[in-house]
Amino acid sequence: MFQQEALIDEMGKLRKFALRLTKNTHNAEDLLQSTLLRALEKKQHFHDGTNLFSWTSKIMFNLFVTGYRHKKRFDTQYDPAHYIDRMSVGPTQEAHVDLIAVGEGMERLSPEHREALMLVAVHGMSYESAAKALHIPVGTVRSRLSRARNHLQNVLAPVPYTIPVSLPSSPAQTRFAA
Repeated sequence: MFQQEALIDEMGKLRKFALRLTKNTHNAEDLLQSTLLRALEKKQHFHDGTNLFSWTSKIMFNLFVTGYRHKKRFDTQYDPAHYIDRMSVGPTQEAHVDLIAVGEGMERLSPEHREALMLVAVHGMSYESAAKALHIPVGTVRSRLSRARNHLQNVLAPVPYTIPVSLPSSPAQTRFAA
């Protein structure tokens, strides 16, 4: 029968072995703890003269394999991750509402501003390419883009809610307001 002190001396090597098996610090610590517990429970099966590390590492390996088989069999069988990964998620309601607001804002633009914005922002054309396509100077494209973007920002910006405050019209009203 082994001494508990001898088991404590083997903990460093067992920890390294557990880390090699699990490749994860937390799982290695759990495996080490389970191994030490099992070794203490089964200490009557240890034969004197047997290498303690070999005996405990065999316990550890068996626990690891049993855990791996259990995990592979049951965790993946009922794990919804496989099905969740295959599901597609449509656009959120908020994105849909934003898209509608952008479309409405684009309709409010003048045709010249809308055309410049579409060429540069949507189609990804450079200012020079857009200027050639529209037969206008580059500066005019920049100006139309600036105005179109400002207009869209104003249309899409949330309107801050203000609380109406009635101010007294004369100093005399402030004295008697309480």
